[in-house]
Amino acid sequence: MQHTSPAHLGQQINKIIENSSPETLLHQIAQALGTDFWVDCCLIMIMVPDSSTQVGYWYSDKNFAFSQKELLLATNAQLVSLIQPDCEALIIDNIERAENPLVEWHLSLPIRAVMVIPIYFQGKMTGVINLLRSQIYQWSELEKERALAVVSPVAIAISQVVQTSLITSLQQQVHASSQYQSLLKQLTLSSRSSLELNQIFTEAIAGTAQVLQVERGLIVTLKYVEPLFKTRSRKKIPKAKATVVCEWHDHKSNVLDADANVSLLNQSFWVSESWLCQQAFINSPKPLVIDAEHKLEAIASAEDAPLFNLNCLPAVLILPLESGGTVLGFLVLQHSDERLWQSEELALVELVSAQLSNAIIQSQTLKQVQGLVEERTAQLQGSLEVQARLYEKTRQQIDQLRKLNQLKDEFVSTMNHELRTPLTSMSLAIRMLRQSEALSPERQAKYLDILEQQCNQEINLVKDLLKLQELESHQALLNLETIDLKPKIHNLADSFTEKWADKGLNITLDLPKVSLLVQTDIDSFERILQELLTNAGKYSNPNTTIVLQATYSNNQQDKQIIFTLTNFGTGISPEDTIYIFDKFRRGQGVTQQAIQGTGLGLALVKCLVQHLNGNIVVSSKPNSQSSDWETCFTITLPQFFDHTNS
Repeated sequence: MQHTSPAHLGQQINKIIENSSPETLLHQIAQALGTDFWVDCCLIMIMVPDSSTQVGYWYSDKNFAFSQKELLLATNAQLVSLIQPDCEALIIDNIERAENPLVEWHLSLPIRAVMVIPIYFQGKMTGVINLLRSQIYQWSELEKERALAVVSPVAIAISQVVQTSLITSLQQQVHASSQYQSLLKQLTLSSRSSLELNQIFTEAIAGTAQVLQVERGLIVTLKYVEPLFKTRSRKKIPKAKATVVCEWHDHKSNVLDADANVSLLNQSFWVSESWLCQQAFINSPKPLVIDAEHKLEAIASAEDAPLFNLNCLPAVLILPLESGGTVLGFLVLQHSDERLWQSEELALVELVSAQLSNAIIQSQTLKQVQGLVEERTAQLQGSLEVQARLYEKTRQQIDQLRKLNQLKDEFVSTMNHELRTPLTSMSLAIRMLRQSEALSPERQAKYLDILEQQCNQEINLVKDLLKLQELESHQALLNLETIDLKPKIHNLADSFTEKWADKGLNITLDLPKVSLLVQTDIDSFERILQELLTNAGKYSNPNTTIVLQATYSNNQQDKQIIFTLTNFGTGISPEDTIYIFDKFRRGQGVTQQAIQGTGLGLALVKCLVQHLNGNIVVSSKPNSQSSDWETCFTITLPQFFDHTNS
């Protein structure tokens, strides 16, 4: 068996160190040594404290090698434990004759001879070279010398790999630190810019999950049934509803099954239904860390598996979102592989949780402030509305008082005129009668007529006032009788035709051919027509016709008689129409036209119509055929008196 010289082998390894990358360096050296020593397997393992274990390996039989990889690594650990201090090499020709520690595993592997060369650098063992044979083999001194000759270049290679690994690790730490700072800065800016809470949640969970390279992240908030639970012991699980308010998962991951891709967003459950949430609540403010699947199987309940999809994502990290001793919710991170959380990662997640807790408190405080502002605004608005209504009511009362005061003044003025004028005439007649010796009998009779006429006018005015008072206080009595109104209407028309002869007024009656039988108070009815005819005579232009019409209504269920009295002359303005039936209220310009009246007639008419369970309305409009106005009073009276409406 021909081997290369130690010098040539060392040069070959140096060339590999110069031309290979740190990732493949150990594998290529293992291949060079394995092929040069004609062994079945060569392993080079780095054993530097505080450094991740790295292995370079080569196998003559690839299928066999990879199927036994884990056992070979365990074999290496066993062999290293047998190396004594300052030992140059551990050589075993036949493992079956070796000491007891090797008997346990040699039957599991087709390895019978080994040579282990420890690698020292600066006085410390930094790795080992394992040369393994599947058959019993007696190692020669030359092979030992050749193996020891490559210690220095292999030590250099291991040192280079360790340094590269250290530099890479530092670079990764710097990059991770930069990502951590960027994430925290972004969350701080988002919180200060008063973004919506859901947007802050989305940025936080997506950023944290991506920075830490996990496959799913959740944010769960709690709503307590008992608001004062935060003052109680943490050993008691609260009655609280947990809701998934934000969810993120890595769509590129091939580990997640179809169930894992089902959205958990807005799903709710009771904290008492989740063992993980219970433990996170009890351990608050510390994180709940589950690194490996076997730990999860030992402690997690069946209820958690569907919710958190523990079959696909067994590695779980749960951080409580806490403020002032109150757990507001949880930040959940999950991964498919076993995950050993570094202290820097836990510190980052704790800071993110603190940011989220502050955001939740700010959002709740803002909602409370907004609610208080809205409540106070509503109260103020209500107060303003009440004040506005009170102001409007006060204004209306003032307007009413002003109108009442105006009516009082008009009443005093009217009564002053209506009382003084007859009294003046009566006083003048009395003075003239006192000079009866100088007066002729005809003059005496004239003054007596004036005295009697003015006295009757005063008496009628007082009677009208008393009648109005009686009607308005509903103390007037009804003397009901069934009567045909046609004769009464004809008699009234004849009497007024005589009175209007000097003015040239005519009256036209439009009455049904049948009798106008009605049950009513005939005195009240006659007074209504008298007042309306008197009013029509005052305001009709000379030589015009006044029309009085009576008809039965078409409503068979509520039998009524409708009277309309129409005259042509001075009209009623729309402004006066509203107040035409008020006491002492006369139309504009009446006084200037010297039309006599007290302003009680139409008020008395309305009260009498209502007294008979009827209704009266007025309309006034220009006549298209002349310059006169057509004024029409319409009275509706029941044919049969209904006592329930009286």
